[in-house]
Amino acid sequence: MFLTLLLQASGGMDFMQLIFPAAIGLVVYFFMIRPQQKRSADAKSFRQSLAKGSRIVTIGGLHGLVVDLTDDTVVVEVDRGTKLRFDRSAIAREVGSKASSTAIEAAAGA
Repeated sequence: MFLTLLLQASGGMDFMQLIFPAAIGLVVYFFMIRPQQKRSADAKSFRQSLAKGSRIVTIGGLHGLVVDLTDDTVVVEVDRGTKLRFDRSAIAREVGSKASSTAIEAAAGA
């Protein structure tokens, strides 16, 4: 029976046999690789656009206020007088805008 199956197989490459792997490759690219590249580019542009006064969250979950920036590092104030230095790559997201953080600080100081 196995021998008859081998004899029935076509000897040449069929057009559909070439399209199927190409279609799988396109699906993998558009649903897995391309979105990951976009997320990476968005994260990089976010980290480059950080400014003093931004309220941020690190990848470790630490909340703070950006008080100083260099090309590679960010100094974050987590409590009054407590400042920590992080790599820019350790910043996960921004919590609020600078205007809202200034309003919150003004209300807390009053």
